Amino acid sequence: MKYFIIAGERSGDLHGSNLIKAIKTADNQAGGVPSIIKAWGGDYMQEAGAEITKHYRDLAFMGFLEVLKNLPTILGFIGECKKTIEEFKPDAIILIDYAGFNMRIAKWAKKEGYKVFYYISPKVWAWNQSRAWSLKKNLDRLFVIFPFEVEFFKKYHFDVEFVGNPLFDAIATFKPSADFLIRNNLSDKKIIALLPGSRKQEVEKMLNLMVATQSKFADYQFVIAGVGNLSLDFYKPFLNDNISLVIDQTYDLLSHSTAALVTSGTATLETALFGVPQVVCYKTSIISYQIGKWVIKVPYISLVNLVAQKEVVKELIQDDLTIENLSNELDKIINNQSFRNQQILDYKQVKESLGEVGASEKTGRRIVEILSSTKQ
Repeated sequence: MKYFIIAGERSGDLHGSNLIKAIKTADNQAGGVPSIIKAWGGDYMQEAGAEITKHYRDLAFMGFLEVLKNLPTILGFIGECKKTIEEFKPDAIILIDYAGFNMRIAKWAKKEGYKVFYYISPKVWAWNQSRAWSLKKNLDRLFVIFPFEVEFFKKYHFDVEFVGNPLFDAIATFKPSADFLIRNNLSDKKIIALLPGSRKQEVEKMLNLMVATQSKFADYQFVIAGVGNLSLDFYKPFLNDNISLVIDQTYDLLSHSTAALVTSGTATLETALFGVPQVVCYKTSIISYQIGKWVIKVPYISLVNLVAQKEVVKELIQDDLTIENLSNELDKIINNQSFRNQQILDYKQVKESLGEVGASEKTGRRIVEILSSTKQ
């Protein structure tokens, strides 16, 4: 069978790659011809066997204001994507997160008669919750990765499938590198990891604040978790004798870290699953922040706190994200042993609530099963 997959961000690319492997296995077992997969995604999905027709680095716009400023470009991408799908004529379209773009594609695709699956639900529970009706109308199946999402969608009479969290899949296949420190010219000092994100505009904003705390923690080395879609020249201004950079080695970095400063997003949950105490950081333009305050309906921005339904990690947002506050919170998770231990204990409860390894495999298998049953 033929599949078209859309992932607009690095995390979606990672989970999409595991989904592709699962689809290929399940499709072959179902007795079909070898699956053909085209995608808008990234390097991980390409390595898994998809033909990438557009890279997610071209699609990354952050914040309400930034999206509005780039709306003509985004609408152009949507038109280009529709054309690619029409030429490919897939048996199924699979959407991964990336709500603003993918929900528009879902609406169009359903009208055109395509089978539409969504893996990793848009965060409609966070803002503009009425979008749940649109998902119900335009999808053949929605696969969710957080337990609380099942209850949320029940309010809209929408039965969704909880498949577990795909981060378990990614972490389960990870094997720490024994030579990580040597290979990256890192010292024997304990490491504070800096995870500033993957979009250029957010990375620049976050790193300026994160690296400013370094002088107060001279006994530690700071290591930036860089991403390959940004150039080395971009990171150079943030580096010095005690601030280093590793590229596309976030899991290795976390497995060697004592603490972390993390931009809100999937990385907060990844950091928790590695058991690394963290402070969550988020800052955007004033206009985007004011719009966000108005529309966001959840009490936290980090996935760790949302899953736990309480404050497990400190969130420093917008005006609260100062060098002083960041330094004070970092000091707590390093030097206040009871505070540090409590966060690690809460991490274990978060992990237990997220299910087990196999989310991508389960989702891939279910998609193939549904498609196969409709073709009989």
